Amino acid sequence: MLELPIPERIVFVSAVIVHLAAAILGILQLRPSCEKCRRFLSPLVFLAVGLEAGMLILRAFELRAIPLTGLFESLIVLTMVFGLTYVFFSITVRQVWFGSVMVWVILAMIILAGVAAEPASKPVEAAATPWAIAHGIMMILGGALTTFATASAFLYLLGKRKLKQKKVAQVLGKVPNIEKLERMNLLGVKLGLLALTLGLISGFGLVVIKSRMLDVSIIDWLTDAKIVLIAAVWILLTTILVLRRVAKLRAAATAYMTMTAFFLILFAIAGTTVFCESKHDFARTEDTRVEQRE
Repeated sequence: MLELPIPERIVFVSAVIVHLAAAILGILQLRPSCEKCRRFLSPLVFLAVGLEAGMLILRAFELRAIPLTGLFESLIVLTMVFGLTYVFFSITVRQVWFGSVMVWVILAMIILAGVAAEPASKPVEAAATPWAIAHGIMMILGGALTTFATASAFLYLLGKRKLKQKKVAQVLGKVPNIEKLERMNLLGVKLGLLALTLGLISGFGLVVIKSRMLDVSIIDWLTDAKIVLIAAVWILLTTILVLRRVAKLRAAATAYMTMTAFFLILFAIAGTTVFCESKHDFARTEDTRVEQRE
């Protein structure tokens, strides 16, 4: 994060501070004496999203391109999408535990973005094509929707556990009812699968058409660690929907499988960059690609 240009660093740190304030408020609102604090939660998240948008605008001017090519930019956009998703759903889902879980997930995302923060690098030419833009947007939406499904799954498991322990007072009015959480989990899975499907199709189209420009073959693309993990997530989400229809998969099993899909996506986004060599990188410069070939 310290490597960012000063204007970007100021805006990014401001966004982190606002997200941290929202996360603290999310905990405070669980106390009976602070229930009115929740009215400030959505405005804080919306303010943080605005700051993140401002940082991406600064980067867009620097790159003279849509800032969707690097891991840092992708995580920022993912955080923005998830933040806006929370703001939208908070209109109808007003239970305090929902807000608390969501803002802490968003805080974790922005911290992860901070770990991956780096100065803007010139994107490869293929990154400006419609295939690449569609691929980036769909994969970010797929990740955000799967994260939303995971938050719903976590709340479902939490609520069900509290009810089994007969701690009704701890969930009544604080967590959406079990049926609503199950529907939210399933909705996130369906929409996430749709977005990931479009993302994989557009990504495959990109590598077929621009493989020479990207300096990567179709075989390299299909065996890349990041692609393999995303494909595994796609299979897992598809399995959830198929088993829900043909085998009446229980809601608890759906929740656990959704959370597994989320951790696979998280590792695909960040883990492969640290632990695996991935060719899935649209931010490499020409000099970098020449070095890799040598």
